[in-house]
Amino acid sequence: MEKQIMSQDIELLTEIAVAYYQDEITQEEIAKKFGVSRIKVGRLLKRAKEEGIVEITVRYHPVFSTHLEQQMMERFPISRALIALDYKDAEEQRRQVAALVSNYLATSLKDGMVVTVGQGRNVAAVADHIGSVPEKNCKFISGIGGTHRPGDAINADHVCRRIARKFGGSSETLYAPAYVENRALKEAFMQNGTIKETLDRARKADVALVGIGDMNEDSYMVQLGWFTRHEIIDASLNQGVIGDIAGYDFFNTQGQHVDTVMSDRVIGLSIDELRKIPCVIAIASENNKSLAILGALRTGAIDIIATSALNIRTLLNLSQ
Repeated sequence: MEKQIMSQDIELLTEIAVAYYQDEITQEEIAKKFGVSRIKVGRLLKRAKEEGIVEITVRYHPVFSTHLEQQMMERFPISRALIALDYKDAEEQRRQVAALVSNYLATSLKDGMVVTVGQGRNVAAVADHIGSVPEKNCKFISGIGGTHRPGDAINADHVCRRIARKFGGSSETLYAPAYVENRALKEAFMQNGTIKETLDRARKADVALVGIGDMNEDSYMVQLGWFTRHEIIDASLNQGVIGDIAGYDFFNTQGQHVDTVMSDRVIGLSIDELRKIPCVIAIASENNKSLAILGALRTGAIDIIATSALNIRTLLNLSQ
């Protein structure tokens, strides 16, 4: 009996959805046809979307995206802007941005190239993007050290291995932690021959794939125990830090490096080293990162930005 009721509900929702979205019948006319109130029609249409009967997708005309990209290239020192459609769901938004980056790499990577890989959810999404890509005889190198167990999904080494497997290339691990307790420990690690050799190869990469982080007391860096909430708040409020590029370096709204207690604890490439890499692709899908993206673009270290259309429009407004 319950299954029959559910089936009837779905049939009603589908019939109303078809009438409204496909046949373009007004909600008032639908209410009269089905003998219900106008308010109930609105609720049923909302439920049809929640049940997955209706999927609404807004598609931008290529001219629109090209126009936005052109404006970005005029305002910032970049060569490309990969612009994804806007999605309310954060995970879906991340997948859409990752798809653009994956497709770009599939067409631009050449055999023999070296790719430096950063950490974070957005870079990991590129590695996990489902879709066939041509094999590339490329080497993928971790550009920052590793994390402890809870951070495996966004660990640069794990991401590096997955993306190398995706493209049929090889990977190289940076055998060091991403963050250490103080400058003395960092200097000790940086003197290690194996670590120095890996970082030297990472510095000479053709492409760098990195994420943009914001200074948020609930950020992944805090959740994973790399930095305390107090350190994040202090850097943000007292030193004007608004974000980081792949955890390597911290900057303010003008894109200027800010020397913080966190800067001396990162084992990986710096912004100055990223600037020397021919193509740095920075990814930030989250719509709360507009200010961090603005600062990152102003560092001059980014060649290609991959983000959402909403972020692009916000950036263009902010840059005015």
